[in-house]
Parts: sequence; structure tokens; C-alpha cells
Amino acid sequence: MQTQQRTPHTVGYAPGVYDLFHIGHLNILRHARSRCDYLVAGVVSDEMAELAKGRPPVIPLVERLEIVRSIRYVDAAFVETVPEKVATWQQVRFDVLFKGDDWRGTPKGDRLERDLGRVGVEVVYFPYTVHTSSTQLRGALDALATKAEPGR
Repeated sequence: MQTQQRTPHTVGYAPGVYDLFHIGHLNILRHARSRCDYLVAGVVSDEMAELAKGRPPVIPLVERLEIVRSIRYVDAAFVETVPEKVATWQQVRFDVLFKGDDWRGTPKGDRLERDLGRVGVEVVYFPYTVHTSSTQLRGALDALATKAEPGR
């Protein structure tokens, strides 16, 4: 009887707020899925997003979660409620974490690599989409809202 050799199964993790979902988000998820067998998207909770960015997301968590879950590259979505990625790793057990390369070489990126490296997780960076970001979209929406206010 022949024994069947098991192929490696790589679990990827792509955390993000995923507010005002745009092409940069889609690119991260598409590239991440091409580098793993199973992709979990970590959708940051409203509270965690506000702590990290100083303001709450425009789109509520339940809607952001549904959008991300519906992307064909995503196998599962996980609500991220703690800032430490090692604590998230203890729950999700991913092999590789994907981030935009705007994190590479920063104190936060270096700490992420060091902390996850201790548990055997690789951090892979993908090109950051410079021309589109949730921050830029939010700024444009704020400008439109200000312009539309009567008396201005």
C-alpha cells in the first residue's frame, strides 16, 4: 500500500481596517492569496481602528467584514480585536503575514518582523498603492461634505 505524502499547507494572514474598500485592498488580498494555500483576512475592529488611526472607520465593522468575506481570494475573515499580532497568531495560527511595503523598515514593521519571527511567522511585504488609500478617499469625502454645507 502506498502512503500518500501530504503537501504543505500555508496559511496566510492579511490584516487591515479595509475601510472604504479600494484597489489597494484588493491588490493586497490578491497577491496574498497567490502566496498561500489558505488566506485569512484580519478585519480590524472599529475600536482598534480608532486607537490606531485616531478616528473611527467610515464603514462599520459588520459591513467591512461582509465585504472582505465576499472577496474570492479570501477563505476566511477574522475580527482582529487586539493590537499584538502574536496574540492574533495564537488564535489564527498563520504561517505568513502580509503587509503593504509602507511598513518595511519602520519601527512598527521591524517590531512586527521580530515578534512574529520568534514564533516562526514570515512577514511578506507587497507594494503599497500610492495613488489610492482610504485616507485619501476619506479626505476627498470630507472636502465634498464641507463644500456642500450651506453658508460656505
